[in-house]
Amino acid sequence: MSVKISNFSIGDGSPLAVIAGPCALESLELGLQVGGALKEICSRLGLNYIFKASFDKANRTSIHSKRGPGIDQGLEWLGTIKGELDVPVLTDIHESWQAEPVAQVVDVLQIPAFLCRQTDLLVAAAKTGRPVNVKKAQFLAPGDMKSVITKLHEAGNDNVMVCERGTSMGYHQLVVDMRSLPIMRSLGRPVVFDATHCVQMPSGQGDSSGGDRRFTLPLARAAVAIGVDGLFMEVHPKPEEAFSDGPNMVPLSMAERFLTDIATIDRLVRSDLGPVELDWCQK
Repeated sequence: MSVKISNFSIGDGSPLAVIAGPCALESLELGLQVGGALKEICSRLGLNYIFKASFDKANRTSIHSKRGPGIDQGLEWLGTIKGELDVPVLTDIHESWQAEPVAQVVDVLQIPAFLCRQTDLLVAAAKTGRPVNVKKAQFLAPGDMKSVITKLHEAGNDNVMVCERGTSMGYHQLVVDMRSLPIMRSLGRPVVFDATHCVQMPSGQGDSSGGDRRFTLPLARAAVAIGVDGLFMEVHPKPEEAFSDGPNMVPLSMAERFLTDIATIDRLVRSDLGPVELDWCQK
């Protein structure tokens, strides 16, 4: 099954979609800088591109952490980025009332991992008619996403993607179980792999989260080799100065090398191999 985004589709053998941008909308200028660079790289590599950034990082370790510009300023900036760069945009929603006003501006609504079981939030997102990308919670088994998909379906929306972003493994540590990718693919929806949040160390720095960006590329290469439909990654020109998630973000200067590797593997998988399905060993 595929999901239509702007003038391209995600899933059913379409070229890999790259969902990428800064974690938080720090400024309009930053969004245009990162989005413009990523659009050019993806266009050259034959990858479909969606700009992402959050207008409010509501789930922060510390009450003093920077959260972004808020919904009014954030939607204004997202609308400008969408118009000036001519790219579809994606952002998170955290509360049900946000779904409708956000859907009037963006192309894709994203449900954060911690909120993926919130029925009212899912229903509100579904009723906008916009495509929805749902991140699998760190505490959920991949097969449990079937219930999430069912909630969205019964609310009238089948334009749904499911996203792997790592599983809690003890304190301050996430791991990626690559089995989750074919398991979630078997649920009949496009699968996205989050290459940067999966290397996050939640609350690992005491009053903020840590991370280890060294593992973003190896894990992304593995996921694309298995066969995913989209790749999610957060990118910043100076990750050490980012409002949030700096330790696990890909530096903008390394984005071309990163995406070149990914595009090479994606072409091989799509042209010669195809994604790995769970029934590969059945007669």
